[in-house]
Amino acid sequence: MGESTKKIKIGIYGGSGYGGSELLRILLFHPNAEVVFVTGNEHAGKPVSEVHRNLTSLTDLRFVAITDDLNELGDIDVAFFGLPHGQALELVPRLPSGVRAIDLSGDFRIDDPAVFETFYKKKHAGDLQKRFVYGLTETNREAILGAEYIANPGCFATATALGLSPLIAKNLVTGKLIVDAKTGSSGSGARHAANTHHPQRVNSFYAYKPFTHQHVPEIEQHLRSLGKLDEPLVFMTHSLPVSRGIFASCYAELERDTTTDELTGIFREFYRDAFFVRIVDGSPDINWVKNTNFCDISVHVSGRNAVVFSAIDNLVKGAAGQAVQNMNLMFGLEEKTGLVFSGSNP
Repeated sequence: MGESTKKIKIGIYGGSGYGGSELLRILLFHPNAEVVFVTGNEHAGKPVSEVHRNLTSLTDLRFVAITDDLNELGDIDVAFFGLPHGQALELVPRLPSGVRAIDLSGDFRIDDPAVFETFYKKKHAGDLQKRFVYGLTETNREAILGAEYIANPGCFATATALGLSPLIAKNLVTGKLIVDAKTGSSGSGARHAANTHHPQRVNSFYAYKPFTHQHVPEIEQHLRSLGKLDEPLVFMTHSLPVSRGIFASCYAELERDTTTDELTGIFREFYRDAFFVRIVDGSPDINWVKNTNFCDISVHVSGRNAVVFSAIDNLVKGAAGQAVQNMNLMFGLEEKTGLVFSGSNP
């Protein structure tokens, strides 16, 4: 795919949080993007750089409030939604005709209405849901090309699904899949609560939402779209005392004895066209993917027992970066446009 010289005009709904900050950090330097407006009701009228100090001197944008008539905000080609769960459900049907959408919340990820309402406590999107494509780019690329609406995956779902997809797609697993996933404090958003505020977490470690995390049905749904999933996923989340990053340890029993080298080869072949998935030796490290759109994966085998380690930046590959990656495909651009930047060392 060649890059067009025409700018994609973009509106960001919900740009005052961490996800919105990352969208702006990426899109302001994207060669084919022009951010027309960014909403932030409580900050309406303020310069974006007053809220996101890292963008000082890099943009003259000001936050605007969401209006009853979304046409008033500006002429755009695509809308990114970085709003709390439930708000995109109300806004997407009001978008001007022809405007595409990429939603970073969970509003359009789950097909089954009963499952969605159990985990999100909201009314399902119904027929509108059928217009959304699940945006795990590396495994759903063909469906994303030219799509109208994208449901961007959750951060835990991205790390876990990328770690497990080759095993399921190649029918290599028997029995339970067990995932032990850990995340940094930025995954809880910019508004702190008692158990998510960073000072509470920085010298602590604990589990949360056992068996009830909202990303579980989305992971299971996606894996079943690739192959056989014999049993429900056993998925546990933990709070890491860091600000950014997700590290997922995925345990599986294989159908037959194999070796680390053989399984590594299967993963390399599965992701041979996936620029942002790196198969690494030893263990991934969240420091090497921090601030990037990469997912680092390693696999290790003893007989029929396998563990897959997966590491991402929860705000980039787990949110804003993957959303821009999907936008690139939607508009026929090279997939990695505007997203090739390394992490730092240290």
